[in-house]
Amino acid sequence: MINLTLNDGRTMPQLGMGTYQVPETQAAMVVRQGLDTGFRLVDTAAIYGNERGVGQGMQGTDVFLTTKLWNDRQGDPAAALDESLALLGVDAVDLYLIHWPAPGQAQYVGAWKALIDLRAAGKTRSIGVSNFLPDHLDAIIGATGVTPVVNQIELHPDFQQRELRAYHADHAIVTQSWSPIGQGKTLLDNGTIVGIADKHARSAAQVVIAWHLAHGLAPIPKASSPDHLSDNVAALDLTLDDEDMTAIDALDRADGRMGPDPRSM
Repeated sequence: MINLTLNDGRTMPQLGMGTYQVPETQAAMVVRQGLDTGFRLVDTAAIYGNERGVGQGMQGTDVFLTTKLWNDRQGDPAAALDESLALLGVDAVDLYLIHWPAPGQAQYVGAWKALIDLRAAGKTRSIGVSNFLPDHLDAIIGATGVTPVVNQIELHPDFQQRELRAYHADHAIVTQSWSPIGQGKTLLDNGTIVGIADKHARSAAQVVIAWHLAHGLAPIPKASSPDHLSDNVAALDLTLDDEDMTAIDALDRADGRMGPDPRSM
């Protein structure tokens, strides 16, 4: 497993395991299967409703753990994180993220200041954000002088967020990709992706994950079956050539966003 160095000096596995929409009743089993397969980063969030199961699946292991602050708790991140830690069964998480800027609430700068305090208190080892745009990032960095280690954003070949990635590169922020292989089978059925998969005798999902890895992105694909988990991890030893990368880069679409727009979320 490849590790990325964060701007606070810590390291984080580049490939992670997402748990969005994994039910609480299945989370422990799915997480354990993922760890047995080779994942060493598990991503959850308060809003997913599965933190207890994720924590149970991780018991007795040394895994990089991420959870997130939901929008309605931006006024009291300390209490929200304590609740998450209790459900997860840990004293601290490796990474705590503000899940969305929720600009209409006008609380995300205050929430970021609270995360800085939580890091100082040892409740989280690193702090970051999710779904923030450059103006949101400018606001929190300008107010505190502290730059997030990660911005976790929707990113896949249909929606490549190049301008935001350039901002991240300028500020030493790791770009972490949620929904990295899209949703449903639309992207995985794309002729370009399928052609590259056939060329390498690999799955379409492996090709897309390998594209993220080659660009230095940190994808967190969600999978809940042992076969899909193993398939995703196998992308680590797939090397795409320049022709492959150029072809996938060309799939970017201005209308490719599938999830909410951070400006209105």
